Amino acid sequence: MSIVLSGLYRYPVKSLRREIVDPQEVGARGLLHDRHWMLVNTEGRFLSQRELPRMVLIRPEVTEQGLLLRAPGMFDLQVGADAEEVLQVQVWRDTCTARAMSAAADQWLSDFLGVSCRLVYLPDAQLRQVDQEYAEPQDQVGFADGFPFLLISRASLDDLNRRMGLTLPMERFRPNLVVEGCDAYAEDDWRRIRVGDIEFRVVKPCSRCVIPTVDPESGERTGNEPLKTLMTYRKQGNNVYFGQNLLHDGQGWLETGMSVEILE
Repeated sequence: MSIVLSGLYRYPVKSLRREIVDPQEVGARGLLHDRHWMLVNTEGRFLSQRELPRMVLIRPEVTEQGLLLRAPGMFDLQVGADAEEVLQVQVWRDTCTARAMSAAADQWLSDFLGVSCRLVYLPDAQLRQVDQEYAEPQDQVGFADGFPFLLISRASLDDLNRRMGLTLPMERFRPNLVVEGCDAYAEDDWRRIRVGDIEFRVVKPCSRCVIPTVDPESGERTGNEPLKTLMTYRKQGNNVYFGQNLLHDGQGWLETGMSVEILE
């Protein structure tokens, strides 16, 4: 059975809508510009759809000038990094040195979300290490929760939808890589894969929070699925798992249609 890369997604701003760019360049932190920007509250702590599901309605687009933001009922805003302010920001247990984007972006986002927030980015010189329990010292990540890549197979989502009697889109689970041509949950057993010229270590299953319950079209939570069904067969301890976190060895380019080779 031939396994191929069928979906390739990045999330320029943590917890906002995805951006589809195919092919995509892979840098030291993962897909170029993936989780390069982030929203923080007045204390510098990251914001996400966990508390603000409307964040998914904001569509970011990386441009030559910086970042273009679109949202329902709002004017399009082109944002450049015109602020020099340095901030200490928090992503879970990590504290990072970030830079502010612009007062105009802060106001635009605060108006749409109804909370005071700021848009920051992670400078290239700032190193955020991946959890050393799973990674090597050189492994780094942007503002993603913990790892530079999340992989899910199409067969796994098809099986979950069959169990639920629903047709939830892959977008709810926010993967970077979607693969087709394998059995459901085959990715659970992979330890090392190659996509194109880039090798990946499959290091940890992804524990799921409430974000998959948010409808990306309405920006509202639609109930307790898919978590309710995942609890019946994907629970370990106090967590439910769906998808696999990956670390990459090397840089280059990824493109849909590339073959996926299982090395271990």
